[in-house]
Amino acid sequence: MTAPHRYIPMTEQDKAEMLATIGAASTEDLFRDIPDAIRYRGIMPISPALDEFSLLGHMKALAGRNADTGRYTSFLGAGIYDHHQPVVIQHMISRSEFYTAYTPYQPEISQGELQAIFEFQSYICELTGMAVANASMYDGVTALSEAGALAAGATKRSRLVVSRTVHPEARETVRTMARGLGLEIVEVGYANGVTDLDALQAAVTNETAAVLIQSPNFFGCLEDLGAIEPIIHGVKGLFVVSANPISLGLLEAPGKLGADIVVGDAQPLGISQSLGGPTCGFFAVAEPLMRRMPGRIVGQTKDIDGKRGFVLTLQAREQHIRREKATSNICSNQALLALCASIYLSTLGKQGLIDVANLNLQKAHYASARLSEQHGITLPFSAPFFNEFVIRLPDEGPTVSEINRGLLKSGILGGYDLGIAYPELKGHMLIAVTEKRTREDIDHFASKLGEFA
Repeated sequence: MTAPHRYIPMTEQDKAEMLATIGAASTEDLFRDIPDAIRYRGIMPISPALDEFSLLGHMKALAGRNADTGRYTSFLGAGIYDHHQPVVIQHMISRSEFYTAYTPYQPEISQGELQAIFEFQSYICELTGMAVANASMYDGVTALSEAGALAAGATKRSRLVVSRTVHPEARETVRTMARGLGLEIVEVGYANGVTDLDALQAAVTNETAAVLIQSPNFFGCLEDLGAIEPIIHGVKGLFVVSANPISLGLLEAPGKLGADIVVGDAQPLGISQSLGGPTCGFFAVAEPLMRRMPGRIVGQTKDIDGKRGFVLTLQAREQHIRREKATSNICSNQALLALCASIYLSTLGKQGLIDVANLNLQKAHYASARLSEQHGITLPFSAPFFNEFVIRLPDEGPTVSEINRGLLKSGILGGYDLGIAYPELKGHMLIAVTEKRTREDIDHFASKLGEFA
């Protein structure tokens, strides 16, 4: 028989029984060892208790203050993007066998979860052109820092060359990782929105473990991976590329252009923005680096009856081997979010991904043309771009922050203020345009931005 009030955590009777068991007369007795002079005796400055109905209303009102993309038109990217999420994704991941799964340590009872991860790995290998992918990581930023650590360990070198066109937060994370491992970080500047190849050539030496490049980069521009590859491979270092997975529906896979490690964030693949996370990182390598890869790999095998089965393999992380021998200590895989990406890719198919990537490209270029028609707004970079691009606002006019506040009142989430991370780009805005933006959305945004600027 089900106990009454099963969702109430503790009754007065429960409290009395627990106090009696430990020999305390009251709850106050539990705190008698804390000096009276440092105990708080007042009433906490919080609102009074609310009933369930009132609490739900209060929480909805608080949530309503968020400028979410369900009610606002978003042109804000910079790492988290407003892409279409097929409704089948939420339906599938809400199933209890997926929703509650974490790490399948017992393969005999986790075949469904293991197969889902195996499918994710297979998709990532096909997208990136790499031989092996792991079972996902926290996010694209930590995946990039782990790639730097792998490169240092594999080459026995202590210097990483990072382009300034890599996401600023990713560069900060790489620096944090490097500080712990005693690695040197050398940053290379940019020209016309892409990595300055002359500066890169000068920075790469025989002591360089790897070059870390993002393409499309933080400015949305496409890096010339084919030109960068011989620079680092000429000194026998590793080539690390961080990629937007949607862009790989149109662009050549980094693995085909000589990358040794390809990482990125799977958030564009059907994963909710969720006000900034969580997301899911992917990590793929060339076969010689497979045993150095952080995280874990799901492998396909056969049982004693010859039936297909799935197992965890190459688990070189701190929970499976000696801590000092682990490839990483922060590589829990995002199984549920990796499943989102797998469902997204299987729902779209190859042609669907190509179509979505093409929509992003075409709509972004239409938006750049419309914006550049507005008085005083220019495009500072002429390098090819995917679905993000930079605009320069008039020098004599409102700041990016002021313009964004005006756009918000018009129901528009404006672009990222590049002056925050790049002081030399004060007055520049990073615009993101996804397949969800209509011609009307773009025309309205261009009109309003021209008006406010």
